[in-house]
Amino acid sequence: MNFKNYSVIALAVCATFTVHAEVDSQLANFKDIERVIVTGSRIEESLDEVPASVSIIDNKTLTQDLLTSAEIQTMLALHVPGMGAANTGTNTNSGQSLRGRSALVMIDGVPQSTPLRDGKLGIRSLDPSVIERIEVIKGATSIYGNGAAGGIINYITKTASSEKALSGRVAVSSSFSTVKFEDSAGRRIETEIDGTLGNFDYVVSAVSDESGVVRDAEGDALGLTYGLSNFKSDNLFTKFNYYIDDLRSVQFSYNYFEGQQDSDYIAVEGNVNSGIKSYAIENIAGINVPGDPQGPRGNHNARLQYRDMEIFNNTDFTVDAYWQKIENVFFYHEKFKDEGLGFIGGQSMITSDKTGLRLNFNSIFDFDNVEATLIYGVDILNDTTAQPLVDGRMWTPEMDMDNIAGYLQAKVIFDENWVLKAGVRQESIEIGVDDFSTLMICNPGKDCTVPVAVSGGTLKYDATTYNVGIRYSNSELFSPFISYSEGFDIANVGSLLRNATFNELSLLDTKASIVKNSEIGFSSRYENIHLEMAAFYSTNNYGGNMIEDASTGTYRLERAPQKIWGFEAAVDMTLTENIDIGFSYSWSEGKNKANDTYLDGGSINPPKVTAYANYQASEKLRLAINYIGVGSRDRFESVDGKYSGRTAPVSSYNVINASASYDLSEALRLSVGIENLFNNDYFSHIAQSHTFTGWNVKGKGRTMNLGLAYNF
Repeated sequence: MNFKNYSVIALAVCATFTVHAEVDSQLANFKDIERVIVTGSRIEESLDEVPASVSIIDNKTLTQDLLTSAEIQTMLALHVPGMGAANTGTNTNSGQSLRGRSALVMIDGVPQSTPLRDGKLGIRSLDPSVIERIEVIKGATSIYGNGAAGGIINYITKTASSEKALSGRVAVSSSFSTVKFEDSAGRRIETEIDGTLGNFDYVVSAVSDESGVVRDAEGDALGLTYGLSNFKSDNLFTKFNYYIDDLRSVQFSYNYFEGQQDSDYIAVEGNVNSGIKSYAIENIAGINVPGDPQGPRGNHNARLQYRDMEIFNNTDFTVDAYWQKIENVFFYHEKFKDEGLGFIGGQSMITSDKTGLRLNFNSIFDFDNVEATLIYGVDILNDTTAQPLVDGRMWTPEMDMDNIAGYLQAKVIFDENWVLKAGVRQESIEIGVDDFSTLMICNPGKDCTVPVAVSGGTLKYDATTYNVGIRYSNSELFSPFISYSEGFDIANVGSLLRNATFNELSLLDTKASIVKNSEIGFSSRYENIHLEMAAFYSTNNYGGNMIEDASTGTYRLERAPQKIWGFEAAVDMTLTENIDIGFSYSWSEGKNKANDTYLDGGSINPPKVTAYANYQASEKLRLAINYIGVGSRDRFESVDGKYSGRTAPVSSYNVINASASYDLSEALRLSVGIENLFNNDYFSHIAQSHTFTGWNVKGKGRTMNLGLAYNF
């Protein structure tokens, strides 16, 4: 790729967010910190200046949720309006969309998603115990480039919390099924130390989590497709800061995460159309089950950051260099059989290697009654992604992407009442693909696909995206906003390549998908009540819906225009000094604009309502309860009494979780959490809508988690 034309780029930004909030972290209280984000514009910004919907899950909430379960998908579903309910008991976020689209998942701004070949495993890419808070920007945004069609989920990791040279925490816990205890007990060990030594501070964390057999409300082991039974994960996290002086600092962080299922149980696979649930049974007969353990084999993330808060007059400069290596292994499937080569099936894995550089400037200008901020810079990324089979055969060929983007965002605060933002981002992508041949796929009961030899070459994508938004920020009682933003998405190129029916790469449609998102909403604070509401409408010229080929059972991307719309509401109330409660409601719908048909359950999640209550019963005892209710959705007709793809109807269900913690001493805390308190027997909306064999797995039955933590 020719980078010389981009040496001085100042035309962009990415979503409707920029920032200027001078916050003294030593003086700011917890509520102040809650109201500051960094994801929207890469530097600190007050939520009151953001003309868009933002959700923040703070550390207190994450810590409370961890008493019940370590599944991040469930935490996001509970606390983020617009985020679909999770498929509990699995390690995938497939079918869990953000406002009907895919979200870009990041750790401190480093992308975890693999948009070149989206495997839907990005959300569970680190242990939640190392997260300080989660920032979710909803709606299309180009601030971090490709893959953010539905928004951004950014895990902000912990920094040193103590001024002592050494402090830390050790915690142990065990979860088990209360329906059928046999083989269900797991164990979790957390260790963390942090401290400050002069101009240097650090955090080091190690977590080992191993589940037993995860059971449903009937006591049966959950199915093994993306399963969490006998799932063992290990997470090592480190972050080091060195403050050169009051204005300059260097930070290095590294996160290693692996999580694999290696179960002695064997699958009994049903599907929605058969009316038989998918579950697992103990392998008493000693049947030889082919395949390697599924899940992340070992994902590495390293980031080096240098910051100069006054590189020149009124300008803050940050440069980030990062490296990431991902290897996610999927479940074994007979469709990869090739008797001619001696294979009775196979197992795919997505591999991705990323190296990137981000240069970000923030300049502030003051005029009479007007404060202006400019944020500008350049993003450079190389991403090499492929989806081979474990046995060496290649399903999706290696894609070597060079991506460079320049951006400029302006924010103007005038009359001390209005915040106006506008920006533009120029994206340029080149993807090199060598000659390859598609893989023969033989789904049971279907025709085998015919391999196609494809001549390689280079795919080129160029796009310019814009945003503009305005918010009235001088009234807590009523702070309305309206915004328009665009996102850039190259629509899962890997899926297009692995299902190629053409002989030359140049015949592939290389037009970028531009997602256009319009939103209107407001926030309101009155005494101890906080209310937020928003409505949105988004369109794109090329969709990413998967369409089944009935003869082969394979899926291809439908590049048709789409529209998605919906609304969200959330209210939080402090009833007394010791009790706070909250509610939220989310609804969305979507259609294929070309033929006016509804989008399926892979994109559109059913309506969702959530509620929570926290009670500080005494100085030592804290109680919490949360609720998630998923509504019904039935938009498609069956054919001969059977549904296909992701079109099966969804019936409503409800789940309640509860937790409690008690301080035995100043340093020692005892906790108990109960997932699915009333042992509700249900299928998740994903299990109901997806007709694939092995996917109709029931949700977790009542599961208890007992823990003990010691702080020093």
